[in-house]
Amino acid sequence: MTDPVDLPSTGPQCPPGAAAFVVLAGGSGTRVGAGQNKVYLPLGGRPVVSWALSWADQVPEVGRVVLVIRPQDEAQAQEAVAAAGIRLPVEVIHGGVTRHRSEQNALDHLSWPICAGSLQVVAIHDGARPLAGPELLRTVIQAAAAHGGAVPTLPETEAWAVDEAGRLTPPPAGESLHRVQTPQAFRATPLLEAYAQALRDGTEGTDTSAALEGRPGVQVVAVPGNRENLKVTFAEDMSRAEDLLTR
Repeated sequence: MTDPVDLPSTGPQCPPGAAAFVVLAGGSGTRVGAGQNKVYLPLGGRPVVSWALSWADQVPEVGRVVLVIRPQDEAQAQEAVAAAGIRLPVEVIHGGVTRHRSEQNALDHLSWPICAGSLQVVAIHDGARPLAGPELLRTVIQAAAAHGGAVPTLPETEAWAVDEAGRLTPPPAGESLHRVQTPQAFRATPLLEAYAQALRDGTEGTDTSAALEGRPGVQVVAVPGNRENLKVTFAEDMSRAEDLLTR
């Protein structure tokens, strides 16, 4: 992955309606301590995941929206879709037992328009990140169209690697460590092919971009992330997200 890049002004562009926005909501989210899936907790008077869904109408490149859920969350998912109040229909599908398999289910769902060429980019977002916003979503979509893939990151200036013996190792000169966020976006056809290959090989990547490593013609670049783009993991994250929304 390269250092962060700005939204490309030249090179391939994603036209209006040619991107799919996949929101993952299939986890249990138990660490927040609420006794239910955290993405359906109330935030600013509506479910957490509804904030992510609501960006779709503000990004002209997005033509399809897919919400990936657990089967037992069907009723809450439909309430979240209604709360988002967007023009585009939200296609609700069931995920798998891991994040990778949930992404695989989403790509299977979108495989026909990808193969037909009507979907050129797929953006994938964690439904527990309610504050990323439409500008970042549009940035990763257009950067993915230009380069092959795009991931928002924030530099970790004080992060060092630790080996098995507990020894600290600073990053090599000229390199830095970055914290990865979502939404992440990728050219649709290479992404579909990469997941099909992983399925044949019986492998799963650590994240979406890992499945594309080493594929010809695909460069996954970093774009500047957003420090307010927090992930709701613990109860204090909900309080912080409420404060940010109030501002």
